[in-house]
Amino acid sequence: MSSTVLIAPADRIPSLKARDDLGGAITFTDAEALRALDTITRQRPRVVVLDRLFATTSRGAALINRIKADPSLTGCEIRIVTGEDALGAPRRPADSSLTVGGGGAAPALAVAEAPQVHAAPLDQRGTRRAPRFRMADGLELQIDGNPASLVDLSVVGAQVVSPTILRPNQRVRVQLPDGPRSIRFSAAVAWASFEIPKGAVRYRAGVEFFEANASALTRFIDTHKK
Repeated sequence: MSSTVLIAPADRIPSLKARDDLGGAITFTDAEALRALDTITRQRPRVVVLDRLFATTSRGAALINRIKADPSLTGCEIRIVTGEDALGAPRRPADSSLTVGGGGAAPALAVAEAPQVHAAPLDQRGTRRAPRFRMADGLELQIDGNPASLVDLSVVGAQVVSPTILRPNQRVRVQLPDGPRSIRFSAAVAWASFEIPKGAVRYRAGVEFFEANASALTRFIDTHKK
């Protein structure tokens, strides 16, 4: 069984697999990140190789963070290969790879250090123009008819966690449960990040409201804030 897993866009896999050090790798396209994660957690390979184009996406960064956070993958080395590597450019020094924990490293590929991902603040696109409040656990709202968890709320925006894909600049319809009636308004996704916690995928997003009823939202906040 191979000790290396390779994840890259489909059109870049043939050139990467042509390398002597990646010829025997278990291979997944960037669209198969969840299958790759399942294989990684079950087989615990020594090396996980990510194409840089994939590693710099939200899915790639989430996968890296998920591997780094898993104590069972201590010693798994994450390597990021650049486009130049696939074309046979000179290799970079061995110490530019990233090892999870203190395990030994395999022979070096040409790599760049894995990107660090930080949670996006709610006010990244101005959604904190008013005081925001942490909501009670388990509180849900509807976004385009799909359920999402409500994390923070103000009269101009919210932070939500959704199992349904949310993209920056996406226009949505929001519905907040408010007793027998609901608070309804239009909104736009200001920012979004893809996350892979254990056993699920989800999208964390900041949502900016348009022409929402501020009085109704203030009443909702007073009722449901922590």
